[in-house]
Amino acid sequence: AAGRCTGASVDMGRPRLDPAAVPVNHPGPGPLLGLDLSVEGHPPFPAVAVGMGNPHAVIFVDDVDSAPVCTAGPLLEHHPAFPNRTNVEFVSRLDASDGQILRQRTWERGSGETWACGTGACAAVVAAVLAGVVAPGATTVRLNGGDLDISWDGAGPITMAGPATRVFTGDWPTDAAD
Repeated sequence: AAGRCTGASVDMGRPRLDPAAVPVNHPGPGPLLGLDLSVEGHPPFPAVAVGMGNPHAVIFVDDVDSAPVCTAGPLLEHHPAFPNRTNVEFVSRLDASDGQILRQRTWERGSGETWACGTGACAAVVAAVLAGVVAPGATTVRLNGGDLDISWDGAGPITMAGPATRVFTGDWPTDAAD
């Protein structure tokens, strides 16, 4: 549950909820809850638009594992409501007796489905707090690549914490002989 991850912690700043700051084409005001996004071949998706330095459309679903991430994700990425395209998070709340847990899968703009997205996990918690899915405070976000602990009080900056693992070691030449 929340608080389990150790390793690195970072201040992710404050979420951007004003439509122009996300950015999303909408007259406002923000935050935008239930922004209906329609794409061909799918029912409309009610989304929450959140800016974390990059745009996110957070969509709550009953079952993340069966969500249309790879079919609807690329269509939503290019939805005309988002002038700079958008990352798309499919999110559900998991039943847990030991804290608040969200399950998330992300379609990342320009990349496809990713194992993890830190800004997306932050956006998911912001959307979940605003929509009343979770209470302000600590929430664990379960991604395909592992868990992140996200803390948001509902108004201030967001803190993200997760494990830190060495994945590469190497030497970088310091001479400019080449």
